[in-house]
Amino acid sequence: MVTMKLGSKPDIFVLEGLTWRCMTELESDVVVEVGDMSFYLHKFPLLSRSGVLQRLISEYQPPSDGGGGMCTLQLDDIPGGAKAFELAARFCYDVKIELNALNVVCLRCAAEYLGMTDDYAEGNLIAQAESFLADVLANWKDSVRALETCEGVLPAAEDLHIVPRCITALASKACASDAAAWSTHGAKNASVDGDALWNGIGSGDTPRGAAAAASAMDWWYEDVSLLSLPMFKRLIQAMEAKSMRAESIAGAIMFYAGRLLPGLNRSASFSNVSFADYGGGAGSRSATPRSATASLSGTSDGDQRYFLEEIIALLPTKKGVTSTKFLLGLLRTAMLLHASPLCRENLERRIGAQLEDASLEDLLVPNLGYTVDTLYDIDCVQRILDYFMSSMDGLGTGYTSPALAEEGSQLGLPHAATPPAVAPIAMVAKLMDGYLAEVAPDTNLKLPKFQALAAVVPDYARTVDDGIYRAMDIYLKSHPWLSESEREQLCRLMNCQKLSLEACTHAAQNERLPLRVVVQVLFFEQLRLRTSIAGWFFVSDNAATATDGAHLHHPGNAGAIVPKGSAVVDSGAAGQDEDVVMVTPEGKGSETMSNVKARVSELEKECMSMKQEIRRLGKPRRSWSILTRKCGFGAKVQQAQTAMSGK
Repeated sequence: MVTMKLGSKPDIFVLEGLTWRCMTELESDVVVEVGDMSFYLHKFPLLSRSGVLQRLISEYQPPSDGGGGMCTLQLDDIPGGAKAFELAARFCYDVKIELNALNVVCLRCAAEYLGMTDDYAEGNLIAQAESFLADVLANWKDSVRALETCEGVLPAAEDLHIVPRCITALASKACASDAAAWSTHGAKNASVDGDALWNGIGSGDTPRGAAAAASAMDWWYEDVSLLSLPMFKRLIQAMEAKSMRAESIAGAIMFYAGRLLPGLNRSASFSNVSFADYGGGAGSRSATPRSATASLSGTSDGDQRYFLEEIIALLPTKKGVTSTKFLLGLLRTAMLLHASPLCRENLERRIGAQLEDASLEDLLVPNLGYTVDTLYDIDCVQRILDYFMSSMDGLGTGYTSPALAEEGSQLGLPHAATPPAVAPIAMVAKLMDGYLAEVAPDTNLKLPKFQALAAVVPDYARTVDDGIYRAMDIYLKSHPWLSESEREQLCRLMNCQKLSLEACTHAAQNERLPLRVVVQVLFFEQLRLRTSIAGWFFVSDNAATATDGAHLHHPGNAGAIVPKGSAVVDSGAAGQDEDVVMVTPEGKGSETMSNVKARVSELEKECMSMKQEIRRLGKPRRSWSILTRKCGFGAKVQQAQTAMSGK
C-alpha cells in the first residue's frame, strides 16, 4: 500500500473519552463538535487553512445568556465524520499524519467541505490529497480500497468524480491485463485443447499452460468481489464498455455471486463457497470473505431476491460463457426465494440454449413450488428442454437427421454434410434418458407427464434406445398398477430396432413388457442378425464385373466369394491371372488377381469361423430356454416365438 507523510511536528492531540484536546501552552478558544466527538482547538491554525472555518468563526455569535465565551461550532455533516476532521485538524497544526488508500478519499472530501484550498495556504490539504490520490489510482489494490471507502462518503465522492475515476482506473487495468493474458496464454491453449479451459479458467486436470492462463486472467475476481452491488455493477458495465471478453466478465460475476448468495452450491456450506464449484479450477482463488460486508446471509429474502435478479441481469447474453451448472444453481435459488416469473423464465431460456453442457446431478431440480406433486420439478425441466429444441432449428446446430443425410448423399453432396459423431441433440438425448431413469421411481409421476417429457427428444437423436428402455422399465416397475393398454402406449416411446443385444436379451425376459413388444423385440433381433450376416458377403456367378460395363470371364473364378461392392477389370492381358487387377470401390487403388485370391481365401476362413460361432451359440440358447422356464420366463418367450412363426 502506497503512503504519503505530511507534517513535521510531533503529535500534540490527546483523546480523553469522547474529547480531543490539543496539548499546547495556549488555552483552547474554539470547540468543534462532530457527532459525539468534541475537539478543543485554537482559532489561528484553523483560520489559516480552512475557508469554511474562517467564515463560521467570524459569523459566530455567543449565546445571549452569556454562558461562556468559547466559540462552539457544529460540523455534524462533514464527510468522513470525526475521523476525517481529526486528520484535517492535525494537518492544520502541521502535525505528522500518514495518507493511505483507506483514508485519502475521506480526507479529500473533508478538505473540500472545509474549503482547504491554496487560496488560504500554499500546498493546502486539497492539493496534497489530490496529488496522493493520483498515486493511489495507479495501483490496483489501492484503487480497490479507495473505491470501497467511497461508500462512506458517497455523495461527496460522486460530486468530486472520485468514484468514476476509481472505476475507470480499475476497468482499464483489468481489461489490459485480460487482453495481454489471453494473447499470451489463452488463445494458444484454446487452440491446443479446447476442453482444457472454460471461460479462461481451468475446469479440471488442466495442463500447466492452461493453469498459468487461468491465473493470469482471474486474479482480479476476488478483489472486486468485496465491492457493494452498486459499485460492482458499475465496474462490470465499465469493463463491458472497454470491450472486455464476455468470458472474463461472466467469471467475475460468478465469483461475486458465489460468495454472496447462499445455496448456489449444494455440496458446500455458504461460508466455504468457492469459484471452483462453478467451473473454476487451477488458478482459482478461495472465496473466504475478508469482511462481514461480503455476505448476504443475514439479509432478508427480499434483499437476496433483488440481489439475485440484478446478478442475472448482469450476466452476458453470449451463449456458453456462463457455466450451465452455475445457471442451474441460480435457478434453484430463484425458486427458493420465489423470484419473479420473468427472472425464472430468463434462466430457463439460458439453460435451454446450452443444455448439452448440463450434468444429470444439476438437472435434478427439487420441486419447491407451493403445491408439491413430484419430488423433482418435471415441468421446469420440460420447459428447459422445449427451449433447447426450439433453438435446434437446423441452423448452425451441427446436426442433420439421418434421413436428410442419406438424401444428401444420394444427391452427391460432400461427405462434410453428414452429421458428426457427437451432436448437441444427441448429448441432450442421452442426458434426458438418464433424467427419466432418475425420476421414474417417483410414484406420483403420472404417465402422461412421463410420456410428454420423453417424447420431446426426436427418435433420430438416439443412436441406441437402451437408455429410454431402461427408464421405461424402471417406470413400469415403480407403477405396477398400469393397465396393458397403458403399458403398450408407454412402450411406443422405444424403437425396438435400436436396442443393443444386451437390451434385447433383457427385454425378451422382461415380464413387465406387453407381449406385443416382446414379439417385436425378438423379430427385429432375428432380422438384424440375418441382415448383418448377409451384408458381409455375397456369392457371384462371375469372377468380377468391369467398372465400364465390360465383363471378364475366367473359368476358375466361377462361384467365388467376393467382398461386396468390389469390381475387377481387365488390365489388357486376359490370359494371365497375375495381371488381372481389382479396383476398389473408391477408385483409389488396385490389386492383382493373386491378392484377390488371397483375400477370398481369408474370407472363406472367416465365413467358416462365423458358421462355427453360430453353431456354438445355438447350444447356450437351448440351455438358456431351460433356464428361463425354470425362472418363469419360458411361457412368455414361447408365446413370442409362436407369434413370430405365425407371421
